[in-house]
Amino acid sequence: MIKLNKTLGPVLALSLGLWGAAQAQETLTVVSFGGAYGAAQKVHQIDPYMKATGNNVLFENYTGGVAEIKAQVEAGKIQWDVVDIETIDLERACSEGLLEVIPHDILQAGADGTPAEEDFIPEALSNECGIGEIIWSTVYAYNNKTIGENKPSTIQDLFDLKKFPGKRALRKRAQVNLEWALLADGVKPEDVYTVLATPEGQDRAFAKLDSIKSDIVWFDSWSQAPQLLNDGGAIMVQSANGRFFEAIKKEGKPFTMVWDGNLYDLDAWGIVKGTPKLKEALNFVAFTTSTKALAGFQDVAYGPPRKSSMALVDKDVIEHLPSSHVDEGLKADGIFWADYGESLGEKFNEWLLK
Repeated sequence: MIKLNKTLGPVLALSLGLWGAAQAQETLTVVSFGGAYGAAQKVHQIDPYMKATGNNVLFENYTGGVAEIKAQVEAGKIQWDVVDIETIDLERACSEGLLEVIPHDILQAGADGTPAEEDFIPEALSNECGIGEIIWSTVYAYNNKTIGENKPSTIQDLFDLKKFPGKRALRKRAQVNLEWALLADGVKPEDVYTVLATPEGQDRAFAKLDSIKSDIVWFDSWSQAPQLLNDGGAIMVQSANGRFFEAIKKEGKPFTMVWDGNLYDLDAWGIVKGTPKLKEALNFVAFTTSTKALAGFQDVAYGPPRKSSMALVDKDVIEHLPSSHVDEGLKADGIFWADYGESLGEKFNEWLLK
């Protein structure tokens, strides 16, 4: 059970109108994933926060994972204050003491008055070091202009070089790719993590990846994915669903997303352990996880983890949200990756070099 900070709580619960006057001007360094997602964060979270408080935010990009956070904490040289972290990495970062505990009493009630702990879905508050911001999915997509007459529709099609010859572009991480390999090899979604926890299951996953290894184009950042698909660098490309949604809806790209086998997860705000700006970092998290702020992610088809935010989502967007496709996918297991992330990451890197 988290013990709530009794001294910070009242301060952080100040009305928004008082925040700007009450706080000395601060500069926070906040890191996230850039692209359309980062642009939505700037519009709906960063800019409103700066306007309300008078504080400045240095908003920077990174490629995810815990390595850089760990390096800063272990060196005692904290450069980042608040980090947008995939919850598949959050469990590990929290268990290793890389993030601060975030008391739930700092969070704003919903716009309809619902207490925060009732308004957020349980998964958004399940880790003491993070506050959920979005529900998103890793999917793959194809370009209708380059795919040919046959159109892929399943996770098995991604691994079928005979039916769909050509390059596949995947993010260079063990996460998602190993789950997809087992799903494509016939493992039931509910059994994926049980199988992947065994040496035999891990060998099975890597063997399936071996079957397409020579045709994989690797990338590091989600921002590279739509460009690879648009330029013909690959005929099927993995990415966060919002990246493709942005390209389709706002740029008119002829992409089609495949939801079968999607791996859905949350992103959360975490605060780097040892930041000298803890008080304002907590203020930032509280402000930017309000009902209105989180509803703004409909711009890039990411679902809000607050129930009150759903009332502000355009009905035409709901079918494009990951929450509408959970039956076709698998929930990413952050606890599994906290336990196996380091060893499987090493195995994955060794496999890449073979």
